[in-house]
Amino acid sequence: MTTLIIAEVGVNHNGDLAIARRLIEAAAEAGADLVKFQMFVASDMATPDAPKARYQIGSYRVDESQQDMLSSLELSREDIIVLREECKKHNIGFFSTAFDDKSITLFNEFNETGYIKVPSGEITNLPYLRRLAAIGKSVILSTGMSDLSDVDLALRELERHGAIRRDIIVLHCNTEYPTPPVDVNLSAMVTMGNALGVSFGYSDHTTGIEIPIAAAALGASVIEKHFTLDRSLPGPDHKASLEPHEFRSMTQAIRNVEVALGDGVKRLSSSEAKNRVIVRKSIVAATDIREGQIFQESNLTTKRPGTGVSPMRWDEVIGRVAKREFKANEQIEI
Repeated sequence: MTTLIIAEVGVNHNGDLAIARRLIEAAAEAGADLVKFQMFVASDMATPDAPKARYQIGSYRVDESQQDMLSSLELSREDIIVLREECKKHNIGFFSTAFDDKSITLFNEFNETGYIKVPSGEITNLPYLRRLAAIGKSVILSTGMSDLSDVDLALRELERHGAIRRDIIVLHCNTEYPTPPVDVNLSAMVTMGNALGVSFGYSDHTTGIEIPIAAAALGASVIEKHFTLDRSLPGPDHKASLEPHEFRSMTQAIRNVEVALGDGVKRLSSSEAKNRVIVRKSIVAATDIREGQIFQESNLTTKRPGTGVSPMRWDEVIGRVAKREFKANEQIEI
């Protein structure tokens, strides 16, 4: 299985198209399959007096509302055209989360990935789920702040309005930036997938790379990780993001995990075959043995290499008569 790796730029472009283009190039160089932005109309996403989340406070002006902050991070239709072309230039898929009806329409116009994403905050937004399901794309459903019943209900609504369960991927997620490892509960990812009969993945907000790598080892089909050029930049998500060299290390590790998982069949590998006779043992004479002497535990032992009689035949050898003389350390014959 090849894991789909998504570099979540989100709003880490800080409203600067030049930064967004640099992030696309860096994500491609780091080995991501898709680079994901966030599309929204601030006035359609939050009321004028909606407060900012705790992790967003201090990112920009202290006195601004959530809507004010979001307004500075909106991407226009013209921006999307530029970013999609930049993705094509660097051979990486353009992707985005859409948070409202206008953004869903805009994203769907440019979406060539075959996927559409439900962010964690919209999992209880019934009109939104119905609209998204009707588009007919494979759904990636983030599940931060949810319990199993929330996810089950969202899946049922998606199915009821056109989504196909086998084409839905649920992403285990914790919506805290950054997420403390103690709150990750990565085993719930597998539990959720098995209980609901869907493919599963992981959207990570921790500060390191080890947890998404572990998720890949547990069978995640999608890994999403926030991505920035510099964690010290102002903005709500930078602190929970990886810089390019870190993302590259994560990607390489996930690809190694994929290969290492293999097909599950226990067999002799081609790389180790040459070592088998070297490190296994044979039954050898522990002392000099005369012709006609009885093989017994006192005059036999096992030593490398494994080119002679296998020690697994020990019980078959004990009690037999030596057909010739054997020197100590010589492999015996029966």
